[in-house]
Amino acid sequence: MLGPVHMSPRTPSAAKPRAVLATLLVQSNTVVSTHTLIDELWGAEPPRTATTTLQVYVSQLRKALPAATGETPAETDTAQPLLTRPPGYLMRVAPGELDLSVFESLRAEGRAAYGRGEYGDASQALSRALALWTGPALAGIPHGPSLQTSAIRLNELRAEVLEQRISADLRLGLHQELIGELMALAHEHPLREALHSHLMVALYRSGRQSDALQVYRRARRALVDELGVEPGPVLSRLQERILASDPSLAWHGEPERRLVPVGGSGDRPAEVPARDAGPTVWLPPAVADFTGREDQLIVGEQLLAGGYAGRNQVLVVSGRAGAGKTALAVRLAHGAADRFPDGRVLVTLRDAGGRAVESKTALTTLLRRLHGPQATGADSDAEPLPSSETELAELLHRRTAGRRMLFVLDDAVSEAQVRPVLSAVPDSTVILTSRHVLGALESVERLTLDVLSAPEAEALLTACGGERMRDDPEAAGEIARLCGRLPLALRVAAAGLAARPHWTAAGLAQRLRDERTRLAALALGDLDVRSSLLTAYRDVDEEARHAFRILGLASLPDFALWSAAALLGTDRAGAERLTEELVQAHLLEARRQPGRPATVRYGFHALLRSLALEVLAQECRQEGPAAVERLCRAFLTLARHADARLTPGRDRLALEAEPPAGVSPEEVVGSAPLRWFQEESAGLSEAVRQAHAAGLWSLCCALASASAGYYEAGALWDEWESTHDLALDAARRSGDVHAEAVVLRSLGDLAWQRHQTSAALDRYRLAAELFTRHGDRAAAGRCLSAEADALLGLGRVEQAERAYAHALSVSRPADDARGAAESLRGLALVALRQGRNEEALARLAECESAARSAGDHRWTEYARRTASALRTALASGSPATAASTPLEVRPGVWLFCPSKPAQRAA
Repeated sequence: MLGPVHMSPRTPSAAKPRAVLATLLVQSNTVVSTHTLIDELWGAEPPRTATTTLQVYVSQLRKALPAATGETPAETDTAQPLLTRPPGYLMRVAPGELDLSVFESLRAEGRAAYGRGEYGDASQALSRALALWTGPALAGIPHGPSLQTSAIRLNELRAEVLEQRISADLRLGLHQELIGELMALAHEHPLREALHSHLMVALYRSGRQSDALQVYRRARRALVDELGVEPGPVLSRLQERILASDPSLAWHGEPERRLVPVGGSGDRPAEVPARDAGPTVWLPPAVADFTGREDQLIVGEQLLAGGYAGRNQVLVVSGRAGAGKTALAVRLAHGAADRFPDGRVLVTLRDAGGRAVESKTALTTLLRRLHGPQATGADSDAEPLPSSETELAELLHRRTAGRRMLFVLDDAVSEAQVRPVLSAVPDSTVILTSRHVLGALESVERLTLDVLSAPEAEALLTACGGERMRDDPEAAGEIARLCGRLPLALRVAAAGLAARPHWTAAGLAQRLRDERTRLAALALGDLDVRSSLLTAYRDVDEEARHAFRILGLASLPDFALWSAAALLGTDRAGAERLTEELVQAHLLEARRQPGRPATVRYGFHALLRSLALEVLAQECRQEGPAAVERLCRAFLTLARHADARLTPGRDRLALEAEPPAGVSPEEVVGSAPLRWFQEESAGLSEAVRQAHAAGLWSLCCALASASAGYYEAGALWDEWESTHDLALDAARRSGDVHAEAVVLRSLGDLAWQRHQTSAALDRYRLAAELFTRHGDRAAAGRCLSAEADALLGLGRVEQAERAYAHALSVSRPADDARGAAESLRGLALVALRQGRNEEALARLAECESAARSAGDHRWTEYARRTASALRTALASGSPATAASTPLEVRPGVWLFCPSKPAQRAA
């Protein structure tokens, strides 16, 4: 019962039979009524078959129980443990058969020894009691009212026994040995004041007065933030005594020799005296619900087993803050006990404030955790540690030479910080974790931790969040996505749900949807995703921090190097240097494009982008608008360049502007405008939105107009509409009649493509009127051609012909080759519609010539292939009219029936 519910040698696989087993065991040797069991399994709304189903579960348990006892299942057999006794069932348990009864016996033995002042005996008994636990009490089954109450009681008993065992160890003088365990426990239980008190005493007695006071500050902050109360009198008085250097707090005498527990609180005691030269183990407990990372664990285990012959035994585990680097390293270290009989030690390379500790401090800590100076040769317990880094390294080298030890150097900041330590332990294996790549370290094996896969993320949420997360898989999937599948964020989200019984998983997902407040929602006690990410942000220099903030404004989901150059106001080389520095610090991701291995784009993890925007608003809000304008102007420069090659002469909105530094249209777009548009489509739409939000009205209109040709060619109706609605609003806000006309003409084309002919005609006519008022006769003529297209689709051929002819009479004097090509194409369609095939061919030839003059390859090819199809039809003797032949009325747009509007080709 002290962990996942099971019995040897076989446990029912279904959850409800195990819940019946647990309920009967909680009240062993006592009759449990059928009503109580039904209430435990189904609550207030049991099924009609509840009694029958319960009997099936009991029968399954009886079949499993004789296999465990070696008896027959007959009810009359006195050896049968599970008996029917009105009004329910009785589970008979003999002394020693149930882990709970053994635990309670050892607990009583330890408490009695503690009361007599026999702290060694107390510690051993309490350690054996804790070793019985394999996880949270009654885990792995649904909890009704009885089991929930029992689980809470048992888990509280476990915590009480743990605190008393630690108190006994402190009285034995094992303060240094307890620090690692207590730090992990205080982190796991931020509101248990007794654990913080024990940790403060252990640190103070180890000569770490400032760290002890820092523990008090963290504990106070957690209590005030979470509960709104100040620390109790015991913790407050302890702080005062530490500040006053109360001599009664100090340890006097030698540590008592006794059997000590190795590793976490759940491990069994190691058979070594506390100060004997046995294995030194200084590790926090392994994470109980560690999830995923199978491939990385295999690589790490191979290294620890000596699987990389001929290379230094150093594994560098890097990844962004919150990726679970320390959890992976600790899990590997716990699983390698047999390979390192001389010890396993973890040292954190940052102080309580997140600042890097010096190499000298790391060496000193390692020596202290190796139980201080060994009484061998010239070294004696009375000898103080050397003061210089060189001497400390030499001493550590002597103490580890020839010994099979594993060191975990956690959260390294730089290569310079760890080189002296690595040089001092050449005979040992080292796992090194860092938020940086640490690429300058030679002869090391590397692992990079990314986020979890979607199934792993949801499994972790379920493991940590309990039934509410498990019962709403859709919400769990959304929470995993909003957390960016980052392990720390997932744990905090799940813990937040578990700590608030009135929340639902769907409600938590809703709280996380707003990017502006997401980081604030991912905090619980001293578990704070923002603080972890901020540490990584503060690790880099100010220039890189500035780049991190500004690049948060880049387009989603990722952006090209030219975007970074535009945002940062620098050239390509400067942008590449800064982005690569952020990539090395795991603050930015470098992503290769499928099918284009030479092309690299950059992107933020979702939570890091939230942090970038947050610190931008806090630290340099005034820099944002200028960076947005630079990015939008860069997009405009490139979009115009690509549009001029994709649909030459189409864009009528000429906002003259110098391209930003570091942005070369020829280099970026090259000869592949369509590919560039496809890669940057999402960024273009975002740039239009950013320009509108920033009040950059002219840029907003120009960006939308420069993208319209691609939206039309790619049939991207939704992007076309959303960007042009913003552009129309921007044009009207700024009073720019010409921009309004351009956007309206484009929205008319969109309505025509969607078969909204009436709306298309209204927009074309209003756009023509605005163009005329502005004095742009060529653009007004193009609106006439577009209007004629709509009329032709309605079957109003004569009206369409007059409109095409009028448009041609406007475009030719205005020297508008593209406009002329459009109207000549329309006249050819009318002639073809009316059976005037030779006239249609002549008009198509003129259209091809005009399109070639405009430099528009698409329209040139359109005119050529339409004329070729017509000639083929005439040569075959078949009717070549619109009544029998589908008409391509614009490049890629077909008219299938003369009585129906134009339709987009499939």
